Parts: sequence; C-alpha cells; structure tokens
Amino acid sequence: MDPNNWTNEAGVPSGDAALNLMSTPVSALINRAPITLPPHTSIRAAAQLMSEQRVSSVLIAEQGLLFGLITDRDLRNRVIAAGLDTQRPIMDIATLAPFFVNLHDPAFNALLLMARHNIHHVPVLDGQRIAGMITATDLTEQHSTSAVYLAGDIYKQTAVEGLQRASTRIRALQQSLAAADATAYNTGHIITVITDAITTRLLQLGEAQLGPAPVDYVWVAAGSQARSEQTAKSDQDNCLVLDDAFDESVHGAYFRELTRFVCTGLDACGYVFCPGEMMAMTDTWRQPRARWAEYFRRWTSQPEPKALMLTCVFFDLRAIHGQASLLDGLRRDVLQNTRGNTLFLAHMVGNALTHQPPLGLFKGLSPARSGEHKGTIDLKHTGVVPIVDLARVYALAGGHAEVNTHDRLLTAGEGGDISAQSARDLRDALEFLASLRIRHQAQQIAQGLAPDNFLDPAEISNFERTQLRDAFQVVQTLQSVLSNRYKF
Repeated sequence: MDPNNWTNEAGVPSGDAALNLMSTPVSALINRAPITLPPHTSIRAAAQLMSEQRVSSVLIAEQGLLFGLITDRDLRNRVIAAGLDTQRPIMDIATLAPFFVNLHDPAFNALLLMARHNIHHVPVLDGQRIAGMITATDLTEQHSTSAVYLAGDIYKQTAVEGLQRASTRIRALQQSLAAADATAYNTGHIITVITDAITTRLLQLGEAQLGPAPVDYVWVAAGSQARSEQTAKSDQDNCLVLDDAFDESVHGAYFRELTRFVCTGLDACGYVFCPGEMMAMTDTWRQPRARWAEYFRRWTSQPEPKALMLTCVFFDLRAIHGQASLLDGLRRDVLQNTRGNTLFLAHMVGNALTHQPPLGLFKGLSPARSGEHKGTIDLKHTGVVPIVDLARVYALAGGHAEVNTHDRLLTAGEGGDISAQSARDLRDALEFLASLRIRHQAQQIAQGLAPDNFLDPAEISNFERTQLRDAFQVVQTLQSVLSNRYKF
C-alpha cells in the first residue's frame, strides 16, 4: 500500500485516494495464481503449505471446481483451540460453498460482500474456473476498506455499549469517503453496510438473551437503509415479517421483547426512533406474512393519503436478517397489482409532487424564507427525496424489482419507462445532490457539529449553485412529465 494513502487518526485520508473501487475490476486486485488443495488434504499439510507460500488462506478444489476454503482463523479456532487432530482432512474445518465474486465484477462488490458478511477472504471465479483469491488488504483504498474492519469490529461486540462505541466511527468514515471524493452511490452503500451490521448484531445479541426465535422471521429494513442510501444522519425505518405459524398468544411476548431490544439498541447507536413509529417494535409493523400481503393489497386498491404514504415507506424493503424467503413474493405481488394501474399511479404521482424542488418563479434557487432553517435549502426533502419518489413511481409502473434509486433509474431508462437521456439526467442530478449533502454533513462533523440536511447556498461556489439549480430544474421538468402522464 502506498504510505501516502494511509488515513490519520480521525479516519481522514492524508493523501489522494489511489483506487476507485467501482471502476476497478476484481481481476486487477489478483496478484498471484490461486493456491488450491484437494479435499482429502490433511490439516497439517495445508498449514505447512500456507506457511511456505506465506498466505492466510487456501481454496479447496476438485477437478477445477470450488468446494470451499480455509483461513488462518480456521486453523486457530477450529483446530488449535479445539484440539483437533491435524491429520484429519481440511474439509472438516472448511467453509463450504463460500461467497465469491466474479473476475470482471467491480472491486466495490467485493468490499460490500466482505463488510456485509464479516469475511476477509473472497474467492474469485471466471465462470466456474477458479481465478484467484482476494483479501481485505488487497482492497488498497484505505478509506473504503476501513468499512470492512469496522463491520468486523461490530460483530465482535457482546453488548449494546460496545455497539454504541463502534457506531461513533461512522461519522469519521463518512468524512473519509467525502475527502476521497467517493461517489454518493458508493458512500451510501458503504454507510448502509455498517447499519446492516449493527442491526444484525443486535438481533444476534437479542436472541442470545431471549433464546432462539419460536417461529421463523425476517427483519426487514425500509426507507434509506433498504435503498442502501444512508448517510451519517439517519433515523430508523424497519419492520418484521413473521412466519404464518405465528400465534400472538404463544409467540407475541418473545417478538415484542426482541424488537424493542433491537429498536432501542439502534436508537442508542444514533439511529433515532422513527417519528411516525414505523418500526418493528410497533405492533402494526410486526405481523405474519399473510397480514403483510393484506396490507399491500389494501394500500394498492384503496390509495387514500395514508395508504400512499405507507406504500412509499414499505415498498422500499430489503431483508437484513432471518428467513429472507418470507419477504419473497410480497413485493412481486405488489408490482403485479401496480403495473398498469393508472389510478393508483396517478395517486402516487400526486403524492410525489408534494416534494417540490426549491425553485422560484424565474427558476432561481429559493431558500426557506422563515423558520428555524431560514435561508437554507433542505437537500434531503426538497433535493434527494423528489428523485427517490420519481424513481419509485417508475418502478411501480414498470414492475421493476430494484430498490436502490440509482438502479431504479437505470432500469427505467433501459425499459423505456423514461427516455434514456432523462434517466441519465436524473441519475446525474441524484449523484450531485446526494454528494453535496454528504460533503455538507462531513464539514459539519469536522467542525464538531451535528450533521443535518440544511445547506446555505452561500457555502458553495457560484459554479456549484448553477449546478444545484440545474439539478432542481431536471427534477421539476420530470415531475411535470409524470403529472401529465398520470391524470385523475
């Protein structure tokens, strides 16, 4: 690693970022041929080879196909600490069917995989052929790989207090990413991975206290966490989908305690309680799968204002922990009910138009004229949210399953729901507004202030103010197009 790219104690890079993980393919990170062993190899022989080759992991392969892998951590924890006979085959201690990335994937995919699943070694495949192995240290962009180590530290915590301490490093991570000019798309994914890790660890700690769940469940993120668009300032939106075997009289108390433990823990870690109580600890949002299906059917067939608001929140869902199959089909059923449903879509567009870009009569910037944030522009609710709303309508209209806003716009442009040029304009507007918001928050964090979404236009250059106005005009134009397309 170039020493000029190490970060200082605050987590902010002291030099230029050396690597763009979105544009760099995984293939560029492979620095040696794969080291493989057949499944029947003894643990001792594998350890000797790892020592000779100075590697921390080897792949297990048979006839060129990947079966598993072992790491130096496996040797410590599963062999030495357990007193296991080293003449046993490596398959006895291996991680079978491991997560992997493809040779031509962006390196960023490997970063997210490591951080999301608390792993530091990932096999690389070219089709079914084993192409190599990459580790966290191969991801030489220090400001990004710190997310892997932060997620690993989170999974080591044994109490909420430890998670609180770990969560304080999220702000420094956002500073680091902003200083290195990471894209808003990348930053959102990286920050969200940390939220996922904290949520998952809280659920693990809750189950350790309360015992195993009596029926299957899946913890589901909603809102910005579901879309992988979080920043260092986020509240929590979540819900619980339970197996239909759930019986309130028998199982209700367990899940009330579990969800309260997790939501309270998230609040302690800086993810404040949702003002609208759209959280799993609220009885309404902790229901069997069949009840959730009823919710979605009712919201799409009777699009009154509250139903539209709930559709906006709960259409953006992503499984975080538990039995992910419980979520499968719910969103697919919603898309079947909304695709071509012009009445519902017209109501959704009307709801989306409640968030208008802050432009004046002659298309100039129009900051707030009164109130606590007078003279500022709300980059979230009048900047990013209108684009999120537009992308959600495109997804509902086109029956697209993507959750991330950038991905929704990309799919909408490819599918003809919006012109390719308009989709590019909206993606560029989203990237600019979200990046401006991230940098604004990073500056506040550096000044010891609590991050917010309110930007004084005087803080940015004339050039950036022109870009800001142009981004808002793109949003306003496409809001008008949708309004004309879906009329009551």
